[in-house]
Amino acid sequence: MIEVAHLHKSFMAASGRKRASVTAVEDVSLTADDGEITGLLGPNGAGKTTTLRMIATLVAPDRGIASVDGLHSVQNAMEVRRRLGVLSDARGLYVRLTARENIRYYGRLRGMSDAAIKDSTERLAQLIEMENLLDRRTEGFSQGERMKVAIARALVHDPQNLVLDEPSNGLDIMSTRALRDLIRRLKEQGKCILMSSHIMQEISALSDRIVVMAGGRTVAAGTAPELIEIAKARNLEDAFVALTAHASQDASPPGTRP
Repeated sequence: MIEVAHLHKSFMAASGRKRASVTAVEDVSLTADDGEITGLLGPNGAGKTTTLRMIATLVAPDRGIASVDGLHSVQNAMEVRRRLGVLSDARGLYVRLTARENIRYYGRLRGMSDAAIKDSTERLAQLIEMENLLDRRTEGFSQGERMKVAIARALVHDPQNLVLDEPSNGLDIMSTRALRDLIRRLKEQGKCILMSSHIMQEISALSDRIVVMAGGRTVAAGTAPELIEIAKARNLEDAFVALTAHASQDASPPGTRP
């Protein structure tokens, strides 16, 4: 389970010759349960990636708390990392290494033995259908092939919780379908999956529960029918537009439930 309460994060950014504080996340709260896919939906710049980075212990929040399986992400950072598999928007493969070597490297970072890494790699290669990629150098891989390696790398230590940042970014239709099938299989295994996207159809197709973000805030959360009811809209797209419009006007929509 992943829980977030009132996260806030600002960064210093250059503005001409001066530096100014820019708020990336203002006030985000959410809960992602085991055996469910929780979709984090918001426009570009809503603070989704920064929120996920705070959960993944890559960035420390200025205020608020993120926890994974009840463990504080700052106070218990190493244990949180053991319980998380993270797929970032930047795939970040080492192009001179084979797919197998990329996966092995991350397994060793997680403290796994070579035997455990080998067993996990073979299992994941079958699950993700990437047996033919394992011993090829990743330089020149397609977006879909890079995605498969990045997912295997994130799953090598069999984490209970998965954080997926824009997982289908840059993928073609067939690769996107394969990714969605994999995410559903992981859900069936009881994994807690938190994934971000600005693509309405992707979140709608996969998510058991949706958290809507805008302007660095959680503006609403619930199932798709619940969000439609909260916004008094005809469909999820209209509900999203209405809910995020409230945020841009610095007003919280009625019925918000983080």
